[in-house]
Amino acid sequence: MGTFPNGSSFMGFILLGFSDRPQLELVLFVVLLIFYLFTLLGNTTIIALSHLDPHLQTPMYFFLSNLSFLDLCYTTSTVPQLLVHLRTADKSISFGGCVAQLFISLGLGCTECILLGVMAFDRYAAICKPLQYTVIMHPRLCALMASASWFFGFGNSLLQTVLIFLLPLCGRNKIDHFLCEIPALLKLAYVDTTVNESELFFASVIILLIPVALIIFSYGQIVRAVLRIKSSAGQRKAFGTCGSHITVVSLFYGTAIYAYLQPSNNYSQDQGKLTSLFYTIVTPMVNPVIYTLRNKDVTGAMKKVLCRGHDSR
Repeated sequence: MGTFPNGSSFMGFILLGFSDRPQLELVLFVVLLIFYLFTLLGNTTIIALSHLDPHLQTPMYFFLSNLSFLDLCYTTSTVPQLLVHLRTADKSISFGGCVAQLFISLGLGCTECILLGVMAFDRYAAICKPLQYTVIMHPRLCALMASASWFFGFGNSLLQTVLIFLLPLCGRNKIDHFLCEIPALLKLAYVDTTVNESELFFASVIILLIPVALIIFSYGQIVRAVLRIKSSAGQRKAFGTCGSHITVVSLFYGTAIYAYLQPSNNYSQDQGKLTSLFYTIVTPMVNPVIYTLRNKDVTGAMKKVLCRGHDSR
């Protein structure tokens, strides 16, 4: 439970969201509902295909199904509540609900951050060490790396959540956002938050720095290995297996860096809302599209499953 300057307590927050633009709320509701349904469909399809098709039971698709599950959970931790708030006058969220939303969404975001680094290492092993690939990317190691991503992601989220809610909050409990997020919550504090921002910035940098270093190392080695391939067709094939991952990394890290690593005095609430909309709904929706658009394995598996279903009728 938060505290006001006079020592009294309060039970929750008001998420203002887009209430200052009522004419926009209905449009947003329809668009976000469609995007959310496509997110559910796309990511569930990736998870189902990875389990149903034996050809997709490889380290790459094991991590991809983890990514899809993350995206499903991440979107579901924020979007259903936003849809309700867009169609009702009650924009409230309980204090416990706000803490839970911040912890879960931040934990899932941090986990995805690490998992993308792990996926880059998988591509490095596949392209640079093809003969040792199955030995290096043993199922036990894959499970360990995926588990470590979840553990460190939620560990970092716990630290940041505790730091933000230790701040004394001002009398206004109105959050100028559609979800409980660190930059918006910092604006409710009635004390100087410079030290807190530095601590949160350091925690964010650490969780970004390690996977980014792994991604840079992996793709540096991949480029060197691919350039040694003499045929242009071989080079295109090798780069083609990495193109989807690079696109997803660019989308995810670009929005994360913009949202969390800019100075608070440069933080615009409208920009923050648009950025949050992008990484809570757009990115999770387009990830399955990016991975299936030019992926013959996934499209082939989808055709087999559909044909199998048609033949069984």
